[in-house]
Amino acid sequence: MGTFWSVRYVATTGLSSSALGAAIAETLDHIISEMSQWRADSLISAFNRAPQGTELRLPPDFRTVLDVALDVARRSDGAFDPTLGRLVDIAGFGPAAPEDGSASFPEAVQCAGWKRLPYAGGRIVQPGGLALDLSGVAKGHAVDAVADRLAQDGVAHMLVEIGGELVGRGVRPDGQPWWVDLEAPPGIAVPPLRIALHGMAVATSGNYRRGNHMLDPATGSPIVNGVRSVSILHDRAAYADAWATALTVLGPEAGLRLAEREGLAARIIADQEHLSAALREMLE
Repeated sequence: MGTFWSVRYVATTGLSSSALGAAIAETLDHIISEMSQWRADSLISAFNRAPQGTELRLPPDFRTVLDVALDVARRSDGAFDPTLGRLVDIAGFGPAAPEDGSASFPEAVQCAGWKRLPYAGGRIVQPGGLALDLSGVAKGHAVDAVADRLAQDGVAHMLVEIGGELVGRGVRPDGQPWWVDLEAPPGIAVPPLRIALHGMAVATSGNYRRGNHMLDPATGSPIVNGVRSVSILHDRAAYADAWATALTVLGPEAGLRLAEREGLAARIIADQEHLSAALREMLE
């Protein structure tokens, strides 16, 4: 996934740190082998290369991630779209160099679209030219999966992080919840925000680490709406991850309306000049 992971947990008798480390590595390796478009031998890469009409029965992790992705796509009216793989490559943010892209920009836009993906009964069918990109949700799912695996192995109290997406379960040894500080984009003065992750997950999406890498599914081009970062609290990190992307794409006002409609706990940081006068007045 091109990032780091860390786990803090309350050790009890019978728990082996080496065994837990091996379980975490096994869980992550399994997810990467299915959903990393950066690996040519992954399941997602095979599907993206497959000819039209190819059917794929999804294994459990892949199916869980696609269920979340398509649910958020539907509820956000396509602001989150897991089918932008070719556009991501053309923009230079994917595993293929832009000049190596197999489709031109207009063709890639035409081939994308979550509604084009036939999905039923745990099976997907390649409609022709469609490339999945699950990077906006798979990392969150990986956090959930690691926490679930540790719970199965007897860990009741833990803080799991993968590249800034976190899940906290149980409490710390001192009885306190797992406190985390939400990161703010550099150069922006915002009040610090500390949250307690007690059976909760948080994910943050932003354009301040890798440049403007977020694509608008409606146009296929990088977003230009003034959003610097979005953080979402949810009971599952996969949903927090996907919703953070969707609200970033929508922009501050539409994103705020969607968060209110869906009952999401969200922090949206945006440049003031992109806010309408009515919204600035309301926030003041």
